[in-house]
Amino acid sequence: MKEENYYIEIENYIKRNETNKRRRNLEDNYDTLNNYWNIGKLIVEAQGGSNRAKYGNELIKEWSLNLTRNYGKGYDYTNLSRFRKLYIAFPNLGPLAQLSWTVICKLLPIKDMNKRNYYINLCIERNLSKRQLLEEIKSNNYERLVNKPKHIELVSLKKEYFTFEDIKSPIIIKIDKNKIIKSEKDLELTILSEIEFILMQFGKGFTFVGSRYKINNYYIDLLLFNIELNSYVVVELKVRKLKPEDKAQTEMYMNLVDNNLKKSFHNKTIGIIISKEQDEYIANFVRSNNLIPLEYIIENN
Repeated sequence: MKEENYYIEIENYIKRNETNKRRRNLEDNYDTLNNYWNIGKLIVEAQGGSNRAKYGNELIKEWSLNLTRNYGKGYDYTNLSRFRKLYIAFPNLGPLAQLSWTVICKLLPIKDMNKRNYYINLCIERNLSKRQLLEEIKSNNYERLVNKPKHIELVSLKKEYFTFEDIKSPIIIKIDKNKIIKSEKDLELTILSEIEFILMQFGKGFTFVGSRYKINNYYIDLLLFNIELNSYVVVELKVRKLKPEDKAQTEMYMNLVDNNLKKSFHNKTIGIIISKEQDEYIANFVRSNNLIPLEYIIENN
């Protein structure tokens, strides 16, 4: 292997690690909130329902002493009370899934549902930190609205479809003029050498997970994750014309990802097939039963 290819492989591992950190943080946050919500649910049920929950403070005090002794201050009386409020205020986590627990703790005391929904939406849309949220609340942002909506719905975090609003066409990969792509491995290394640029061409939110990604006994050429679409993206590379069986192969890999990597809160996996048509490389997006063509060009420097 050439020296430059070793560097690309090293960089590949680093990028995969950094991307996985971000994805794991999102998943860990969801798991934490889901656990808190379920604890709150059990507390309410033990107290005889949400209407009677406020009369069960002695039960929370007793449990918090044991839990704090065994598991630390994260399960003290204050936090158990917050878990109860979380469950009562939100029948399901929904849009709260991407907010940190420290931010949610500042939202729970707001009793006016319209006001609370307004600040939740603000946190989601602007990615507010706890400090920034407190500044918005302190400045009476909601109260100063000129035209307050009668009912404020929570914004949706998940996009159910693959949209192409931000994708550029043609997508251009710049390579050394002396480089000749003879195999799928050559194409893979070429794409990896320009991965950041290429992901920007695809659109918002694409991050790199890994190349030759093994699931069971199968290897996916490239595996991406899209933060905005909340889904994995399988990329298959072909240095020839697209064949009917390529779509079936890619869909099989998409199913493998859905069955082995996808969490319950992720959207279904997206597929992309990059194939060669004459002197151009075409990216075909796999969605439902359709292949959506997008011009894809490799350009010499």
